[in-house]
Amino acid sequence: MTDFLQLIVSGTATGACYALAALGFTLLWQASGTINFALGEMVMLPAFIMLFFIGPAGLPLPLAFAATLVVSLIILGAGFKRLVVDPMIRHGVIPLVIATLGLSIALKQTVRIVYSAQVYTFPSIFSETLLSLGGAKLSVSDVGTVVIAGGLVLALQAFLNGTLTGRAMQAVAQNRDAAVVLGINAERMVLYAFLVNAGLAATTALLVTPVYLAKFDMGDTLGLKAFYAAIIGGFNNSRGALLGGILVGVLENLVGAYISPGYKEGVALLLFLGVILFKPEGLLGKAEERKV
Repeated sequence: MTDFLQLIVSGTATGACYALAALGFTLLWQASGTINFALGEMVMLPAFIMLFFIGPAGLPLPLAFAATLVVSLIILGAGFKRLVVDPMIRHGVIPLVIATLGLSIALKQTVRIVYSAQVYTFPSIFSETLLSLGGAKLSVSDVGTVVIAGGLVLALQAFLNGTLTGRAMQAVAQNRDAAVVLGINAERMVLYAFLVNAGLAATTALLVTPVYLAKFDMGDTLGLKAFYAAIIGGFNNSRGALLGGILVGVLENLVGAYISPGYKEGVALLLFLGVILFKPEGLLGKAEERKV
């Protein structure tokens, strides 16, 4: 029983990181109809930026994260929207998807050239202390990751539903033309969505890199599983990202422990296929009807 509890908590922590990245998919889709397949690399890049601030710049981890957050907002938020999304979105979703795939390759190869293919260790914001719960030993890192990720998802949900700016962002997502008629600055609301997404990417890097380690291709697996999590939970529902991520993380742990580690990596794909076949809108998503 204690082993089972430890697997659940550690799986929830991993799934919470998937959920934060998945939230980036759902947020950009809801706000601007954008699908960003460079999301994994947008988590990888802040990890290496933090390593620069920690190493050559000599900053402690909290200040390094703060500096990385600012850089991420500028480059991965405003810069990504202005230089990649705005020129491509007018041509449709497919050209934009191709552009983000190209961006993914470019970011990965740039980091490989600058830092080489070497794997770098990354400091954790949590201590290595173990907590005892019913005989199970739980790491502070796992518990802290769940608390921070869950808190961010709930805070974002409260922001979207409980503030004028959040409701304006949702209005733009649902019907941009009607929102503009009502006096909402649609361009600004979409920019806010990209800035929030960049902040989530930097935070995900802070939480996940101590486990994944900093390497140029760390975004491959993370981005793919985040996409699966977003689809599983519901691409048009922010809470669905949390549910999808935690389901993937927990089931991966259980399958790896009780069946075979070799099947662990196939869990997300199987869940994804099952949801697509039996509930295409996702577990918490709403079916969208379109008139032809």
